[in-house]
Amino acid sequence: MIYLDYQATTPLAPEAFAAMEPWLKDGFANPHSTHAAGRAAAAAVEVARDQIAALLPTGGRVIFTSGATEAINLAIMGCGLPVSAAATEHAAVLDCVHARQGCVLPVGEGGILKILPETGRWHAAGVTEGEGVQTLGSTTNPLHQALRGPPPRTGMGLVAVMLVNNEIGTIQPVAELAAAAHAQGGLFLCDAVHAFGRMPIPDGPDMIAVSAHKIHGPKGIGALWVRDGVDLKPQMLGGGQEQGMRSGTLSPALCAGFGAAAKLAAERMEADAAHVGALWDRAVAAFSDWTINGSTTKRYKGNLNIRRDGVDAARLISECRRIAFSAGSACASGSGRPSHVLCAIGLSDAQAKSSIRLGFGRYTTAEDIDIAAGAINRAAEAML
Repeated sequence: MIYLDYQATTPLAPEAFAAMEPWLKDGFANPHSTHAAGRAAAAAVEVARDQIAALLPTGGRVIFTSGATEAINLAIMGCGLPVSAAATEHAAVLDCVHARQGCVLPVGEGGILKILPETGRWHAAGVTEGEGVQTLGSTTNPLHQALRGPPPRTGMGLVAVMLVNNEIGTIQPVAELAAAAHAQGGLFLCDAVHAFGRMPIPDGPDMIAVSAHKIHGPKGIGALWVRDGVDLKPQMLGGGQEQGMRSGTLSPALCAGFGAAAKLAAERMEADAAHVGALWDRAVAAFSDWTINGSTTKRYKGNLNIRRDGVDAARLISECRRIAFSAGSACASGSGRPSHVLCAIGLSDAQAKSSIRLGFGRYTTAEDIDIAAGAINRAAEAML
């Protein structure tokens, strides 16, 4: 099988497996116990915490969670503030926005949320109103309206925008957006799941959500970075083991795997980026009859989301069974609904359902791209 679904998950790095193995065998002690074995496990957790923190801004703390979804829930629900988010955010963010009756901020054709420099206002390109979500509506709206939320406006709020989009790879100007939120007295949450370990994380956000299995680490663990001084209320109650913010016994094995993956990503960041860039050029050339969805310049190049009119993406995936690729987020696969991200950037339902996402990275080869492109193009031609 040729694996081209790196946005859904990444292969476990051998180095991460090696770091986990001792804690799965003999190092099974509870890291919250005070005996020697427990203290050794706790030390491994702290080493991992430092390895992850090395890829994040200074002046904050890393809180381990079960994944980025829990980290996002802790950030949005835990801060208790009115929340606004880009229309292209992951479901983990948008569902929290719905629950908080917050605002969805529209994006432009490339999927980028902009600030109008002369006014300090969000640039909005229109968005469909969803149940339980208040949209901003007109072409431009003051940032403070989004931050304060619906009446009664009792205080400033939280803006959530991801750094790299999981479906179309668009890179948002997070530092500028965070500065605009701060200028209005608000906070800024960044879902950095698809950027962490692949590029430097800009300073500016007040909270950052990351995940291990998107950087060749294990599934079942993520983290929320929280800037010093940001007040959160825990969303999981119990023993309060993780800094009083997240109850439950930490897994030293998962923490060690996450830390090793982060350390490896830091060491390989430039080499991985060069490799992905070369694969992108090869893939774009191989799919010359397709249209790229999202920005082609402000983009992480390990994500190629493309469409071809007349192609049925679901059928294409079924027919190319020896190639693992997707029609969008794995979280929404099988729903039958067109991608909310592709619809948010202006695609019709038919165009969205004619789109596929190819994700590649560290362990992808040029031959993988060539073989996959040949098979996918042949199957697509047969439909037209």
